[in-house]
Amino acid sequence: QVQLVESGGGLVQAGGSLRLSCAASGRTASTYAMGWFRQAPGKEREFVAAITWGGGSLVYANSVKGRFTISRDNPKNTVYLQMNSLKPEDTAVYYCAADLNVHVFISSPYETDYWGQGTQVTVSS
Repeated sequence: QVQLVESGGGLVQAGGSLRLSCAASGRTASTYAMGWFRQAPGKEREFVAAITWGGGSLVYANSVKGRFTISRDNPKNTVYLQMNSLKPEDTAVYYCAADLNVHVFISSPYETDYWGQGTQVTVSS
């Protein structure tokens, strides 16, 4: 079992930055690929970014490429999402996710093994 707890959400003006954190607990947490998703009101949950367990491979949605950076600190069992140049359309609940296979995040995200409870990000114009 892996438990995921997100933090770092909040209210920011357009053009600003936020850093989300996701603390993972569980004996094998560091062996999982980690991802971030988001869900805006009335919309489906969408993929944002993912990182393999060793950090050697990163994947981003086109909508955030060049603005968001995913990283992980395995000794701390924590994954981060640095969000820069935020736009109002980035407003959503952001979810951390974990799966043994990073490809699941893109091919079949609703089969992802573990999800956090989400953290709200609101970007004002």
